[in-house]
Amino acid sequence: MKTPKFLLPVAAAGVLALTLSACGGGGGTTAGADAEQGLDSRGPITYVQGKDNSNVVRPLIEKWNAAHPNEKVTFKEQTDQADQQHDDLVQNFQAKNANYDVVSVDVVWTAEFAAKGWLQPLKDKMALDTSAMLKPTVESASYKGTLYAAPQNSDGGILYYRKDLVPTAPKTWDEMMSMCSIAKENNIGCFAGQYAKYEGLTVNTSEAINSAGGSVLNSDGKPNLNTPEAKAGLESLTKAYADGNIPKEAITFQEEQGRQAFQDGKLLFHRNWPYVYNLAMTEGSSKVKDVLGMTALVGASGPGASTLGGHSAGMSVYSKNKATALDFLKFLTSEETQKFYATQGSLAPVLGALYDDQELVTKLPYLPVLKTSIENAVPRPVTPFYPAVTKAIQENAYAAIKGEKTVDAALSDMQKSIESASAGQ
Repeated sequence: MKTPKFLLPVAAAGVLALTLSACGGGGGTTAGADAEQGLDSRGPITYVQGKDNSNVVRPLIEKWNAAHPNEKVTFKEQTDQADQQHDDLVQNFQAKNANYDVVSVDVVWTAEFAAKGWLQPLKDKMALDTSAMLKPTVESASYKGTLYAAPQNSDGGILYYRKDLVPTAPKTWDEMMSMCSIAKENNIGCFAGQYAKYEGLTVNTSEAINSAGGSVLNSDGKPNLNTPEAKAGLESLTKAYADGNIPKEAITFQEEQGRQAFQDGKLLFHRNWPYVYNLAMTEGSSKVKDVLGMTALVGASGPGASTLGGHSAGMSVYSKNKATALDFLKFLTSEETQKFYATQGSLAPVLGALYDDQELVTKLPYLPVLKTSIENAVPRPVTPFYPAVTKAIQENAYAAIKGEKTVDAALSDMQKSIESASAGQ
């Protein structure tokens, strides 16, 4: 089976959430001075990223090095385990290792690394032009209004459906739920996302709350869960599970279990990442390859708010050759490199115009739907205390969906847990 490229952002964050304790404070006291060092210096740099399973990084670095013989980039390849990648970055940042010049940053790590003063602010002399990039990708690489990393690749949720049973895709959550009678007539499940107690549940819960007009955190980074909108969002999941529109077995679903159920013809609708498209269309066992429909996630009154996935490239404040590092960031975000990411690595580009590029759309037919998804996407809660936040969301949403807590109690407990985690740091 081909490695599901689009699964990585969520899977990575899931490992992170399970292995890290809440983080924040400390480590940033000397960042101001470090951020002023090496701004005009050029020379060799090192790029640090997880395992290059798609063989995308090496060809790009070879191309860079051929054009920059005096500013060569060395690739430091980490493991494919996100918790190990994160811990490796933390250890080297804490040691002020000048050889970790540019590093790949999961979107849920940006706030933590920026708050600790480890990432070079990309402003003033270090500014990066983001005008051609999709707005949510820029927001996910920013902290407190400042860009701290270069958006590198993105990801967004997609609603898959059976075109043979649903000729016209639903546009709202209520419309989709009204179509569940079609699923019952055909003795299949109606809708499923990812509801096991892991990072995917944070993604799905956040999408439900955001799509109902609510938010997990407010603009000040404080929990914002005791609202009618948050209640409506979580209730959409709990009601669908209680009445069977979300089948009972879906409480165990991560990405792959849901994908398999959909491909086996057991679901009418399925929320997942774009990687599903290639597998559903090419795997011999797929029962939906000839009837596969794709549309944006649905919300209360139109497209839903997908949870944003992806990675950015951050520059270490301890780098000695920041002028070269900045040029390398520009290289990674160039149109040519972004096309290469898309065609060679199945990675969603951050440049909006590429989603309308007919050559790319021919190769990757899901791009127009994915563009709508990303344009309406909301990052997971941006906070230095992310591991504690995601744990609170998972535990309480899981209890609510299973009917072990009322929606009001689950949201209240979620609010208290996040407040406690933030106050304790």
